[in-house]
Amino acid sequence: MPILHGKRIRLRAAEREDITIFLNWVNDEEITDNLDLVYPISRTEEEQWYENMLAKPPTEHVMVIEIKPPKQGDPFIPIGDCQFFNFDWRNRSAEIGIMIGEKAFWGQGYGTDTMRLLLKHGFETINLHRIWLQVFAHNKRGIHVYEKVGFKSEGKFRQAHYFHGKYVDIHIMSVLKHEWSEGLELEQN
Repeated sequence: MPILHGKRIRLRAAEREDITIFLNWVNDEEITDNLDLVYPISRTEEEQWYENMLAKPPTEHVMVIEIKPPKQGDPFIPIGDCQFFNFDWRNRSAEIGIMIGEKAFWGQGYGTDTMRLLLKHGFETINLHRIWLQVFAHNKRGIHVYEKVGFKSEGKFRQAHYFHGKYVDIHIMSVLKHEWSEGLELEQN
């Protein structure tokens, strides 16, 4: 897969060298509060996850979110990852996931930039009709980003996730290709 370029970010294929940084992210409780991870992950488990990911079709491979460096010539800075999964090719639908693992970059619009680039790739390159996601009810920042880029609420799985001693809802959101296209037209006018 070629590198996908946005204005402030790029998405590139995950490499074996990224395992160390992934481990830091998935073993940070503040980050995993918004993910479906409840146990610490070892290097061996993360390496096995990486091998399993490589065995899947390229459309399901994890991409690393990188931001442009402050000085030209410096390396790009990895801040998170994202991917498409749960493809339904007959109906041209896929689930999407994102994690901004570097907390210093939270709240700066990189999640929004990433989602916009993923939607463009999903609709224009992969030729999807529907892109959907699941988000925990307590992830207000995530819900705001998803709504901002065009996702609509489809409903929820009531009390479907056990979180810090209580059950919370999981919201289901999606965006259809024509809704995304119409949103682009409105932004350009």
